[in-house]
Amino acid sequence: MKKVVLITGSTRGIGKSIAKHLSRSDYCVVVNGTNQMLIDEVVADIHAIGGKAAGYCANIADASEVSALVAFTIETFGQIDVLIHNAGNLADQKCIKMTDEQWQSVIDVHLNGAFYCIRRVLPYLMNGGDIILMTSTAGLMGSAGQVNYSAAKAGLLGMLYTLASELKPYSIRVNAITPAALTDMTRPVIEHLTEKYAKRNEPFPEFWKVGSSDDIAIFIDELLHYDDDCLTGEIFGVNGTKITRWEKPKATISADGPEAFFRIYEAQKGSD
Repeated sequence: MKKVVLITGSTRGIGKSIAKHLSRSDYCVVVNGTNQMLIDEVVADIHAIGGKAAGYCANIADASEVSALVAFTIETFGQIDVLIHNAGNLADQKCIKMTDEQWQSVIDVHLNGAFYCIRRVLPYLMNGGDIILMTSTAGLMGSAGQVNYSAAKAGLLGMLYTLASELKPYSIRVNAITPAALTDMTRPVIEHLTEKYAKRNEPFPEFWKVGSSDDIAIFIDELLHYDDDCLTGEIFGVNGTKITRWEKPKATISADGPEAFFRIYEAQKGSD
């Protein structure tokens, strides 16, 4: 029996690549987005290559629309085996200029949307399954001009660690991907940086030499097929064929009292 994967934000970029790739890997795919025409196009593409897919237009920042999306998935395919939370948006601005609306819109889609989706699919995963969260190096290290995006992606890591522990007894794996790929969201940044470094006659940073959306899809397919219930709570960086495992934060200094702490801090500061 085919497994069923629900992919939020799967009408373009990384989400679209994942949807098409998993449809070739014997998954029934539920395509989600906020533009019905784009949803229909992805579903048609999957049908054209012999895959099974259905689409549902829903804004995952709206809890009631997420409920309808999950209900549609069950009505259409009778089960959910995998949730991939890929939907995202940007409203970049330095903190001092960021509006409340810019802050809220990004938190709503990335973080609240993740909770709404996870909470509603969990009853259908209690015999085992996978949840994959799309995070970012912005959530791991911060990103100037993206305090809303960085906070949302860091919030997903808190969810990752908690849910991996909560859901392990039910054989539900929860993992995260930090993707680096040329997409509609990253293209403006990469084009800007390409121009900037060219004007400076400086080499383009290795960090921004990114792979394709298909590379992300290939890794996710391999991850879903990796048969190990203990593979949970992990963060995987994917840039082209280069895969990186990020460690959970850990304590680096522990001392008895402020004086001892700052003495060690000063001694270590230069070696970081």
